[in-house]
Amino acid sequence: MSEYWESRFEKEGAMWKYEPSESALLALKIFKSKKINKILIPGVGYGRNAKIFYGQGFEITGIEISKSAIAIAKQHSLNFRIHHGSVTNMPFDKEKFDGIFCYSLIHLLNRSERKNFLKSCYLQLKTRGLMIFVVVSKNKDIFGSGKILSKDRYEISKGLKVFFYDEKTIKKEFSVFGMLKYNYIFEPIKYMEDQKPIKMIWVLCEKK
Repeated sequence: MSEYWESRFEKEGAMWKYEPSESALLALKIFKSKKINKILIPGVGYGRNAKIFYGQGFEITGIEISKSAIAIAKQHSLNFRIHHGSVTNMPFDKEKFDGIFCYSLIHLLNRSERKNFLKSCYLQLKTRGLMIFVVVSKNKDIFGSGKILSKDRYEISKGLKVFFYDEKTIKKEFSVFGMLKYNYIFEPIKYMEDQKPIKMIWVLCEKK
């Protein structure tokens, strides 16, 4: 996965532009309402979603597997701490966070990696802290395409392996980590014209 994303960011740069996802805007609203300020963003990329939190004065720590993506973030003056490495190697520090926002990442991991990643996030969350995850659902057009790796997991293209969630797997994987609720969310593809929104699943967890 490291080689895949490094190659893409090196060749394509800020491929999704800089307008934040609808999920990030919703997370911003929730975090502000709960007075959450110190947040972790695993899979921060070049900071597309982090930018709105940074601009609102949040204390941010990111994790990113691609050096090229980190370099792009720094070029655009997103000068918060970013750990270089895979989320499968968490934790990178001993910090505890008020909130975690993870967009379109966990479904890139295999079953054991997803479980360990959620556990790692939960352990770095303060009591009453919130975690928000946005994941690909079976409603996405590419579900079932490519090479099947295991149930609901496919290699869509060389190096890109995706697990597709449904309500059953959402409950199974997130309930043990304080899941409060989940909803389907339509994410507009803002960087491309005339594209239908993607139906994803938005999951909110709280550490008791």
